[in-house]
Amino acid sequence: MHNYFDTYVVVLVLLLVGAGIVGGALAANRMLRPERPTAEKLTTYECGVDPVGEGWAHSYVRYYVFAYLYVVFAVDAVFLFPWATIFSAPGYGATTLGEMFVFLAFLATGLVYAGKKGVLSWV
Repeated sequence: MHNYFDTYVVVLVLLLVGAGIVGGALAANRMLRPERPTAEKLTTYECGVDPVGEGWAHSYVRYYVFAYLYVVFAVDAVFLFPWATIFSAPGYGATTLGEMFVFLAFLATGLVYAGKKGVLSWV
């Protein structure tokens, strides 16, 4: 008869083997790479443009809002696919349909709010 925690030994061994492989690869990289630092190699590189001025740059929050809206609608799609599969199951039709309309109403409310705030205008 096996002890309950004996089954976790396999997981621990696999984690140790994985850590060993990653550590070995990093050690081999450190030993085999050429190291010839120059002043040009040590400068900050940003998209091919030489760094001039301060390190702070002004970025618009609008780009992040669009990214957030994309994530919201991607999550919406993640919820719609399982809903479509369970909708055809017997006994779940009306309940599932009602819950999904509540969910879509919340999303539509958020989209209308974002539209009224002017977030969706790309200028």
